[in-house]
Amino acid sequence: MQKLLTRRHAQVLVIGGGINGVGTFRDLALQGVDVALVERGDYCQGASGASSHMIHGGIRYLENGEFRLVQESVVERNRLLRIAPHYVKPLQTTIPIFSTFSGVLAAPMRFLTHKQGKHTERGAFLIKLGLSMYDFFSRDGGTVPRHQFRGRKRALAELPRLHPGIKYAATYFDASVHNPERLTLDVLQDGEKAGGADSQMARASNYVSLVSTGAAGGATGGTGATGTGTTGTTVQLRDELTGEVFDFTADVIVNTTGAWVDLTNEAMGAASSFMGGTKGSHIVLDHPELLAACNGREVFFEHTDGRIVLIYPMGDRVLVGTTDVDADMAQDAVCTEAEIDYFFDLIGHVFPGIPVDRDRIVYTFAGVRPLPKHDATQPGFVSRDYRIERRAAAGRAVLSLVGGKWTTFRALAEHLSNDVLAELGMERKVSTAKLAIGGGAGFPDSEDGVQRWIKAHMSAGRDAARVTGLLTRYGTRAEEVIRFLDADQAGAPDRLLHSTRELSTRELEFMAAHEQIGHLVDVLIRRTSLAFRGLVTGELLNEIADTLSGPLGWDAARRAKEISHTQEVLERFHRVQVHSLVA
Repeated sequence: MQKLLTRRHAQVLVIGGGINGVGTFRDLALQGVDVALVERGDYCQGASGASSHMIHGGIRYLENGEFRLVQESVVERNRLLRIAPHYVKPLQTTIPIFSTFSGVLAAPMRFLTHKQGKHTERGAFLIKLGLSMYDFFSRDGGTVPRHQFRGRKRALAELPRLHPGIKYAATYFDASVHNPERLTLDVLQDGEKAGGADSQMARASNYVSLVSTGAAGGATGGTGATGTGTTGTTVQLRDELTGEVFDFTADVIVNTTGAWVDLTNEAMGAASSFMGGTKGSHIVLDHPELLAACNGREVFFEHTDGRIVLIYPMGDRVLVGTTDVDADMAQDAVCTEAEIDYFFDLIGHVFPGIPVDRDRIVYTFAGVRPLPKHDATQPGFVSRDYRIERRAAAGRAVLSLVGGKWTTFRALAEHLSNDVLAELGMERKVSTAKLAIGGGAGFPDSEDGVQRWIKAHMSAGRDAARVTGLLTRYGTRAEEVIRFLDADQAGAPDRLLHSTRELSTRELEFMAAHEQIGHLVDVLIRRTSLAFRGLVTGELLNEIADTLSGPLGWDAARRAKEISHTQEVLERFHRVQVHSLVA
């Protein structure tokens, strides 16, 4: 935040800190562009943090005729497996199939009209055709095996808890990202480092919102890229933590605020009507029986209403999703009781012998997909592709991103950056196609390599479990964290928290110093997966708040407010009730 105040001009201002905005920030910084990014909440707090945690080619998009998107997605999936191996892992996926030729006649109508019409189940023939096309798109540089078909007997031998009425099961590989928030943070920090040792040419701040746009041409009182008194589009920004409002200028503005693109453009005087987002919800279950039934695989299938849904093992939890309904931007995006009932119904559709109830839910989440306005098109058939729209505000270019998905963020950022470079009259210096992301650089390429890395970083006070946790959370950036943990601590040695063995006092101090912690809840939801796995307790809230109070300058009142705020967010948006220990 201080760097924005000290130097209030940039060639490019990116508004929105989801994965697409952050990816664009990184790409521009690598080209030597003077770029700033602001995010009104925390990084990856919106739709980027509410994804199904998949990096996938989007097999179902073939039915929409989005062949370009599927090809790009498969290529980018394979690429992320190579450049972000610390977070992106191969994911074996099985589709249970209940018929052979069903849907052959209905599929062309769905393709032509983008409407479901009377629901007709997709049978083995259609799924086989789709998977064959999927394999074709993955033929160049593919790093995952081709799909396989199993008959009923072999399918039930591999997954015996599946519905006994299945006729076939198709298995293929996509990829997963278990830590999307941390991958976003890695991309962001790569961008900051590309801006130079002091990050003056690439600076980003969360908890900073756009208020309005002023006239062009006014000096801001800060130091510009080449001197003082620079000109450009003047925007008013607000520090959401302190309430301070200040002016900032930029030659080009990039709007990557997702489903809020139109509202952001309106605030800048560049009114648009691009967006028509849909809400997607998920639940996370602590359910060992369901977890075992998945046998390490994602189960990806068509529910009885034609919606493509998933049951997905993540560590010792099971993720179930997702819905796809038109979003009301005036309402909070939360998982409803009706959606939970829908999830329980879809579990019973493929695992009829496994009971599940609300007591198994440890976390819920929902987000609004940044989809284009779609009028009569049904939500499930709205394009997941992206486009870039150009408008002008106060005489300067505003580039708005419409659409976009997690899997294609790198390619999308390159495309968007090329448009920005054209506006600036600059040329690309480097591609990110083969550039490792953050802690993916030098990450061990085998399980033996992982074990050697863990063993090499153990110490008297740091056992294998603790090192494994650090490697999982940071990738090879864990070496930087470990140096911080082991540095001279002025008589205050590092210690694990009493409430969890996954965090220590010094690691929290590292996050406070290097990861832009604005609120206590940031640690629980986006710097760790403790909330996602249902591991938040009152003792944990108090310990983390105590530890962060020093480095973040929280007094007793602010500490209590942070605990209260965390409880409110967890209950309101994630159905998690935590009783604090504060008297």
